[in-house]
Amino acid sequence: MGLIRYAWRQLTSMRTALILLMFLGFASIPGSLIPQRTQNPMAVSAAFKSSPGLSKLMDRLSLFDVYGSPWFSAIYILLFISLIGCVLPRTFEHFHAARALPPATPKNLNRMEFYSTWSGNGSELETARAWFKANRFRVLEKDGSISAEKGFLRETGNLFFHLALILILLGISSSSLFGMRGEAILNVGERFVNTPTSYDSLAYGKLFKDGKLANFILTIDKFDATYNVVTNAPEDYTLNVTFRQGDLKLPEKRVIKVNSPLTIGNTKIYLQANGYSPVVTVRDSVGNVAMQGPVPFLPQDANLRSIGAIKVPDANPQVGFVGSFVPTYGRSQSKGAISVFPQALDPRLLLSVWSGDLGLDSGVPQSVYRIDTSAMKQIGLKSLKPGEVYEYKGGSITFEGYVPWVNLQIVDDPGKNYALVGAIVAILGLLASLFTRRRRIWVRVGAQIEVAGLAKNAAPGLEQEIVRFIVTLKGEN
Repeated sequence: MGLIRYAWRQLTSMRTALILLMFLGFASIPGSLIPQRTQNPMAVSAAFKSSPGLSKLMDRLSLFDVYGSPWFSAIYILLFISLIGCVLPRTFEHFHAARALPPATPKNLNRMEFYSTWSGNGSELETARAWFKANRFRVLEKDGSISAEKGFLRETGNLFFHLALILILLGISSSSLFGMRGEAILNVGERFVNTPTSYDSLAYGKLFKDGKLANFILTIDKFDATYNVVTNAPEDYTLNVTFRQGDLKLPEKRVIKVNSPLTIGNTKIYLQANGYSPVVTVRDSVGNVAMQGPVPFLPQDANLRSIGAIKVPDANPQVGFVGSFVPTYGRSQSKGAISVFPQALDPRLLLSVWSGDLGLDSGVPQSVYRIDTSAMKQIGLKSLKPGEVYEYKGGSITFEGYVPWVNLQIVDDPGKNYALVGAIVAILGLLASLFTRRRRIWVRVGAQIEVAGLAKNAAPGLEQEIVRFIVTLKGEN
């Protein structure tokens, strides 16, 4: 039992809490530098392909899933326990201390700071009592002396700051356990049904179940983007959607903006990004349609120059297009084709045509935005305007036009409100702790009037306050 008590005292000390907080910061570094399986599975697969031995070792150490690893969870839980064991006993002690009266006036006031004495007329005690009451001091009057104390808000703010940290940790852990976060790229005109298969990427909390997904259907009606004609900077994004929640409710028209998400209970739908999807029709050598529709391209700069891949596995032989889409076409001597404005004023689709095995049947995951051309043969290059057709050996491709796409982030974050309240309380507690001065003032009335003070942690301002107090006692203006 003695060993257990010693271990508990060490774990719940403030020094241990600070060390664990530092460890948590260091433990988060690999999660920022190493690709994580929940966020970028393609990069993890590429790491296993390029360095299988090192990747297996890193996987055993959970470096591809840092925030869900046993060692990161252990640091997090120990920090949580340490903060609770450190702060809660101090909270109870402070609660009792805040209700207690100030300590009695010391016998030798001349040993205290800012000591003053003078001959009085005997009415100073009544004046001191009124002054302390007006300045919200807690007082203890005994044997012709008054002991006054003020500034308990400093310790209260300090404790509220640490209690708020616990609340923030609770909020974060609640979101990690019971929340979900997913993303989906949708073209204008497409419909999104909130099921796991509709997401491009989806991450569940440890205790989240599929049945807890909000029941809704979303149709992308229109997306408008406004850009500054001088700086090319975006000025406004507006997404108009048709929203239906549940099976019985009628559809509703809603508007989503960057800082105005669509809210469904604890679930929020954010407008995360936007771009363009070239609409193409690919035909094989006999004129049959092998592929038709919009293909999302990923923006590479502020002017939405985008890259992407068009894969046609149904063509014989298989064909792939490595493409670049520029909304407003321009030329650069060093970079070639560029976009000079993010709005589609003069769109062009630049294509590199490759023939051969696309590798879709290999079982190895690959990006939908890139093509591995190492085992393929290049058969052509072409720049197309909307409506133009490029015929190559084995087929043709028609650039029909383009449609905007939006990236929606759908988040169920049940602990966010707790974390927000905790952050607000932490800031208020920190302000109270930094700007509140705890001090004591004593006055004794006898043959001589004696006044002295004491500031905790040598906080400034006590000397000026005692000067004002003495002026009031002496009746000076």
